[in-house]
Amino acid sequence: MDHEGRRGNREGPLGAGGVRPDVRLPVPDPGPDAAVAFVGEHLADLACDTPAASPSFRGGQTAADAALAALDVTHYARRRNEVWPPERRGASRMSPWIRHGLLSLPALWEHVADAAPRDRTKYRDELAWQEYARHVYARVGTRLRDDLRAHPPRPPELWDDPWPRDMACMDTTVSELHDDGWLVNQTRMWLASQWTVRAGARWRDGEDAFFTHLLDGSRAANRLGWQWTVGSGTGKAYGFSRYQVEKRAPKLCAGCALNQACPVQDWPPEQRTERIEPPSLLRSDPDPEATAGPSSSPAAEVDAVWLTAESLGDDDPALAAHSDVPAVFVFDEPLLRRLRLSGKRLVFLAETLADLATRRPVELYRGRVPDELGERRLAVTFAPVPGFRRLSTQLQPNAVHPWPWLFRPNAGRLQSYTAWRKGMPA
Repeated sequence: MDHEGRRGNREGPLGAGGVRPDVRLPVPDPGPDAAVAFVGEHLADLACDTPAASPSFRGGQTAADAALAALDVTHYARRRNEVWPPERRGASRMSPWIRHGLLSLPALWEHVADAAPRDRTKYRDELAWQEYARHVYARVGTRLRDDLRAHPPRPPELWDDPWPRDMACMDTTVSELHDDGWLVNQTRMWLASQWTVRAGARWRDGEDAFFTHLLDGSRAANRLGWQWTVGSGTGKAYGFSRYQVEKRAPKLCAGCALNQACPVQDWPPEQRTERIEPPSLLRSDPDPEATAGPSSSPAAEVDAVWLTAESLGDDDPALAAHSDVPAVFVFDEPLLRRLRLSGKRLVFLAETLADLATRRPVELYRGRVPDELGERRLAVTFAPVPGFRRLSTQLQPNAVHPWPWLFRPNAGRLQSYTAWRKGMPA
């Protein structure tokens, strides 16, 4: 069948008379306008807001390659935490493309090899932290959410507005989260601390609020960051106060209506947190090879490459190994209906897939992944997330290719970033 065509109806659980309606979607033209129209027509009922494109980030390998070519980490160590005005910022802004496999951590590691030593070391340290989060999530999975707790939150009916918009620091930061789908690391910590330490709201709900809107929303890094903020691993919560705002974004305080009555003028009162004994898997891994996935690419006959949200780049191992077959992506309807992501995230995905389709055949579907791909001979790149393990068990791909680790997981300690880093290469 031509990759631009449509399949006929198939027997299945949906539709009148037991016949499933056709769920293959057209591939949008490149560019944000076409992606917005595509999401508006085919996926809007799965989004929590009106589909729109981020004004600051374009999806796709073309945009990722341009961002990488322009990446200069000069003064990164000094400026990475600057917040406002935006031109003071030194953050690299690579995370949306990293999240979806358009840029790999090893590629970024090598890109900064010739940077000044202090900037190179600091940037590589941030890349390593991203890798650490992936190692933790690959080994522990959703138990990181269930087993690591902090002090009990106040009941929802007693919450204040966790992010009060009459505070300029909150209004500016929340607006950027909702409009751009991205935040510098410093303001992520502000929002997380304001949500939990100040408002007493549940960190899990705050993490979900981030995951809904961030283009780089990752259960690995996002969840670990919120856990660090509430102090579940250390017993000490991160305190947010006016001091950080005046240091990193002084103009926000100067123009704030609450300048003379700042609700975060002083450090928050001492927080009673409980340092939770970590899951035993963080102490050692009985099966590191299963955690890390395959280490070599198999030879196999396949008729499609299954794209996951973690692996959408041209250098994805499965895509690179099977350039003669179409790439297929399923907008997982049950998952997206449960998550209710921002339309910006769906538009970013649509832009990425449309860009890929300018270089090779791409097929798009909406439905349950096993229903849409269950009869295909698939190649796929291993993804270090629980959802991949569950779906691959059902689909039984013919070829599973290695994940491009920066440091391949081993059986060592993961209780802290410092402990993990000691066991990794320099």
